[in-house]
Amino acid sequence: MLFVRKSYILPTAFLLSLIYLLFSSLPPAPEALDIDDREFSPPPKQNGGQIHWQKGREKHPIKSYIPLPTAAAPLPIPKIQHDFPSESWYRRRQRVNRQTAVKQAFEHAWKGYKKHAWLHDELSPLSGDNRETFAGWAATLVDSLDSLIIMGMTDEFEKALAALEQIDFTTTDATQINVFETTIRYLGGFMAANDLTDGKYPILLKKAVEVGEFLYSAFDTRNRMPQSRWQWTRTAEGLGIEPSRNTILAELGSLTLEFTRLSQLTNDSKYFDAIQRITDQMEAAQQKTKVPGLWPVMVNAEEMKFTDPRFTVGGMADSMYEYLPKEYMLLSAQVNQYKSMYDSAMDAIKDRLIFRGMTKDNQEVLFAGNAQAGMPSKEDLEHEAEHLKCFLGGMVGIGAKVFRRSAEELRIARGLTDGCIWAYDSMPTGIMPEIFHVSACDDMDDCKWDEKKWYRDVQRRLSKGTSAQNAQQEGKSLVKTHGLAPGMTDISDARYFLRPEAIESVFIMYRITGDKTLQDAAWRMFKNIEKITRTDYAHAAIYDVRDRHTPKLDYMESFWLAETLKYFYLIFSEPTLVSLDEYVL
Repeated sequence: MLFVRKSYILPTAFLLSLIYLLFSSLPPAPEALDIDDREFSPPPKQNGGQIHWQKGREKHPIKSYIPLPTAAAPLPIPKIQHDFPSESWYRRRQRVNRQTAVKQAFEHAWKGYKKHAWLHDELSPLSGDNRETFAGWAATLVDSLDSLIIMGMTDEFEKALAALEQIDFTTTDATQINVFETTIRYLGGFMAANDLTDGKYPILLKKAVEVGEFLYSAFDTRNRMPQSRWQWTRTAEGLGIEPSRNTILAELGSLTLEFTRLSQLTNDSKYFDAIQRITDQMEAAQQKTKVPGLWPVMVNAEEMKFTDPRFTVGGMADSMYEYLPKEYMLLSAQVNQYKSMYDSAMDAIKDRLIFRGMTKDNQEVLFAGNAQAGMPSKEDLEHEAEHLKCFLGGMVGIGAKVFRRSAEELRIARGLTDGCIWAYDSMPTGIMPEIFHVSACDDMDDCKWDEKKWYRDVQRRLSKGTSAQNAQQEGKSLVKTHGLAPGMTDISDARYFLRPEAIESVFIMYRITGDKTLQDAAWRMFKNIEKITRTDYAHAAIYDVRDRHTPKLDYMESFWLAETLKYFYLIFSEPTLVSLDEYVL
C-alpha cells in the first residue's frame, strides 16, 4: 500500500527541467545500445545451490530514459477533503471508541502473525501455520508497516524494522515472480512507511531500492513491456525473457504509482521510464479497442494487441483505472496525459458499464457490470457486481474533485459506494459476497420496486430451461433455494476474503462529503466482519456470507492488516490523519 505525501514532490535543478523539455517527446519504443556499451557482470552467485539474482548486463537496454517530470513548483490540485467542523463531545467519544475497537482487532491479528508466521508471507488463521504466497519475503510484515505507523504502534513498528535485514530480495524458492503483487505489497509497503516517517529510517528506502532493482529486470524485453509472471531465474542465469501474450490488464497497467515514487525518492528516472512506456502504449490503444475508452481484461503484451472481447472494471482490470487520477496527483498535475485517459475511461464507464440496482426501498444504488465487445447497447450488459469493483466509488469521487468534473459524478460516486453498503446490509452476516448479480432498473432516474420483475430476472438468470410462463413461480422458488436478498438475482461466489475495496470507498466518500452516516455504515461493516471472521489466532476468510455459522477458510491475506483494517481505523480518525489533500493513497 503506497502513501505519498504530496508536499514531497519538490523542485529539482533547472537542468533536469531542460532535459525533460528536450526528451519528453521521445517515442516510447526503446533504443538498443551496442553490447559493448554496457559493463559485463559475472554470473549469479550460488549459495547452497540456490540461485541469487544480481544486477547484470541488460539484453535490451535503454539509450535515453524518459525523464521524471519536475517543475519549479507543484501545480495546484483542487481540494478533496470536506471542511470538517469541530465535533461534539459525544460524537468524539463515539468515534474514538470505534477507532479503539478497530485497533484492538488489528493488534489481535498482528499478534497472531508475529507469534506464528513471523517473516513468512501470511498467517494461516485457523491452523496457526504459515503460507508463502508472494515469494516468501514476509509480505504481511512489509505490507503492514504503514498501518503500524498510522495506529501509533511504535514498538511493533521498530521490531518489524529490525527484522527487515533478514529478508533477501535476491533469491526465492518461487519459480515465478508476480511483478504486480510484489510491487504493491513490497515496494509500496516500504515506500509508504518511508513517507509516513519522513525518511527517518534509511533501511526503508534501502529495501525499496532492492525490490525496485530486482523488479526492473522484468522489463528487460524487446518492447520493454514487463513479463508480468517473471521467470526470474532465466534473467539470473543470463537468459532472455519476453512478455506474455496473455497478460492481465491490471498487472500491466498498475505499476505506475510505486515506480514513479521510487524515481522521485532516488532521482533515478529509469523506474519512471519503465512505467511511462506502458502508459504511452495504453493511451495509444485506448480509443482503438472494441469498446473505445476501455481496455480489455487481457492484453497481448508481446505484440501490444488489445483484442480480448471482455471489458470490466472488476477483477483483472480494476487498478488500471484506479491509478489514473492518483498518478496525475503524484506527478503534481504536470502530465495531462493521465487526466485525458481518465476522462475517456470515465465517459465509457458511465455510458457502457454503470447501472442502477432495483431495491425494495427504492434506494439509489449503483453498480458496474461487465460488457462484451459486439453488444449493441447497454441493455445487453451483464449485471454482475463484485467486491473488487467497490473501489470505483472512491475513484469516481476523487476524480470528480481533482479533475473538476460534473456534480453528477459525485452523485454517481455516492451511488456506487451505497451499492456496496447495501450489499453488506442485505446479507444475513452483514458482509457482502465476492460476486453476485443484481436486478437492474430500466430507468436510472425512475426506479420503483417491482417484485414480479425481480422474480422474472431471477428465473432468467438461474433457470435451467423452464417455460417463461412459470417465471414468477420458479423465480420465487429460486430465491429461497439460493438465499437471495431482494434485488439480487444470483450469488455466484458467496465467500468473503477480508477485502478492503468497500471500506476504502466508504472512507474516501466520508472524507469528501463529511456525511457521518458513512461512519455509521462503516461501523456496521466492521462489527459484522470482526465478529464472524475472528479466530484464536487472527481473522479468517469465510465460505458463505449467507450463513451466520459459515465455515472459515484457513487464510488471511496481507491486505487485511495493510488495507482493510487501516481504512476502518482511518474513517474513525481525525480528518487530518492521512488527509487526502496531503497524501496519494
